[in-house]
Amino acid sequence: MNKEELKKLLPHREPMLLVDEAELVGDEAHGKITITGDEYFLQGHFPGNPVVPGVIQCEMLAQNCCVLLMGDEEARGATPFYTSLDKVRFKRPVRPGDTVDLVCTITRARGPFRFATGTASVNGEVCCRADMSFALMHES
Repeated sequence: MNKEELKKLLPHREPMLLVDEAELVGDEAHGKITITGDEYFLQGHFPGNPVVPGVIQCEMLAQNCCVLLMGDEEARGATPFYTSLDKVRFKRPVRPGDTVDLVCTITRARGPFRFATGTASVNGEVCCRADMSFALMHES
């Protein structure tokens, strides 16, 4: 899926759309985003030494997880909201010019909740790893 196809699936829009492309590979979502250096979240983080904030890396993983919900009947028409982030680890900074590879898997479902694990890496080096959960919220 390219960015335009992702917009049909994700509720996010620029500047908060944080996945450039994604595809399903078996039970995993594989996504990518290239950091250009012009992103709003790099302004002031840090002057002269721009680094993608960790919370933004977590959001990249969450958006990539949404690709996994395409075939989930309960998720149709729902917006997934973060309910938890656990065991988050940051191993390497992400900088302008980096292409971040995202791999996520849904580990279980319980009612409206989905539990997932995700890894972000650059050139095969892990940047961020996290377990997360989401609630599927339908508009009332």
